[in-house]
Amino acid sequence: MLHLGFVSAILADHTLEEVISFAAQHGFECVEVMCWPASNSDTRRYAGITHIDVDKLDDAAVAHIQKQLKQHRVSISGLGYYPNPLDPDPARSEFFFEHIKKVIRAAAKLHIPVVNTFVGRDPAKNVADNLQLFADRWPAIIKVAEEHNVKIGIENCPMLFTNDEWPGGKNLATTPAIWDRMFEIIPSRAFGLNYDPSHLVWQMMDEVRPLSTIRPNCPAWAMCAGAISSRPSPRCATEARCASRWKTKPTRAAPPTCAPLF
Repeated sequence: MLHLGFVSAILADHTLEEVISFAAQHGFECVEVMCWPASNSDTRRYAGITHIDVDKLDDAAVAHIQKQLKQHRVSISGLGYYPNPLDPDPARSEFFFEHIKKVIRAAAKLHIPVVNTFVGRDPAKNVADNLQLFADRWPAIIKVAEEHNVKIGIENCPMLFTNDEWPGGKNLATTPAIWDRMFEIIPSRAFGLNYDPSHLVWQMMDEVRPLSTIRPNCPAWAMCAGAISSRPSPRCATEARCASRWKTKPTRAAPPTCAPLF
């Protein structure tokens, strides 16, 4: 069933109550709610936003949130927290992993089925080395998710936009070929993709073809349609290629929407 929603990060200066009210007033059925730590230094756009403080989520807070949702007939499609869990700084990496665990436990308390996040990446290491880091660190997170009956949706953004993210980016889960390896390493029904096709378009890859193979591994689909200005070659369905190798031409522009699909 298709539900139209948005990510609460776009209303960063508003309270959770105001976000839920906005969703109801404008016909949205659901919201992905951001859960960064209340005290954090993440200054990226749409990051560092705390609409639910999982460190303060007691029974009273749970009851208040559920009352707001019921009153406005809006649901929470998932909780979101997007750090770099494979940060090369061990202390930072550990902090990020521990907070992801807190968000998973918060989702279980709120009866929310999905937590969305990044796999992370050490930008200075190659894909093979990062897959080893993933194999070493991520099974423990998925075990927590399984224990709480929560699914982890990994967003597929390359995170290659600022100087500190080069050369490899800060998210390993960027291509279908890498997703296949990740799902081989962690073959869990609690582990899948928060699939945003626009990220494949940016990499000059076919954004439709992977759906035929990854559908069972998508616990939370963020189907975000926007203006698409390039048409990828069929040859780059699973591996990222240099954009300059492919011809581009304008195609139709679609209105920006975001519809998590369950």
